[in-house]
Amino acid sequence: MATAGAPVTHRAVDGSRFLLDGSLDLSAPSTSVADVTINGRLHEFTTGTIGLADDVVRALGVDRFDEELSYQGGRLWTARTRPYDPQIRLTEDRLVAVWRGRRHSFFTEIYGAATTQLLGVLRTLRIEEHDDGLTLRPVPKGGAEFAAPATVLKQVPGLGLLEMTTLTRERAERLPSWQGLRTRAGELYRDTLSDGKPYFVLATADTWLSVVPLGDTDLEQVPTLVDRLRVQRAR
Repeated sequence: MATAGAPVTHRAVDGSRFLLDGSLDLSAPSTSVADVTINGRLHEFTTGTIGLADDVVRALGVDRFDEELSYQGGRLWTARTRPYDPQIRLTEDRLVAVWRGRRHSFFTEIYGAATTQLLGVLRTLRIEEHDDGLTLRPVPKGGAEFAAPATVLKQVPGLGLLEMTTLTRERAERLPSWQGLRTRAGELYRDTLSDGKPYFVLATADTWLSVVPLGDTDLEQVPTLVDRLRVQRAR
């Protein structure tokens, strides 16, 4: 783990990398989320440190795994959950899958699927572990492609939860219409979520970030803290 104030690089599911620097505590780990279309069906994958998968399945109420397999240089665990959804008044059948490598892991789930179907989905992706994260590469002609650029999520004490992704034309068109605040990190906008709570958007030369305040965030200090942050795509 990086020390406070030291620059860090985080790798997203799709292989894009983000370099963060500045006089802030950047030592917390990150997670990455991406939607992948595989043979016409949308699947969500979440990657992170080796402990992320444990946290996710624990939140889903999984206390043990049903199967364990050796897969692409790591271990693949599966479990079946049947949570009740009160909105649709149905019990859902989900196959939860967790892959663990040397330092990183990923999590996904498929509705109403068997393990053989899960393996068919995973065979369209090549798992690559790096020092700064885990990447899932679509296999050529395997029928998989990313539906959109992946996002990286990271908590920065005092500032909030950062969600960063590549600044595409579509993202740029979704920036607020009003003039933002110029900072050394980029242009900062303040807006409100659907529940009325405030959040911020930061646009750098090549990266789009949202900043969601947390319990230790002083809203008036956000522009000052952002001014101490540097975020850019790493090559």
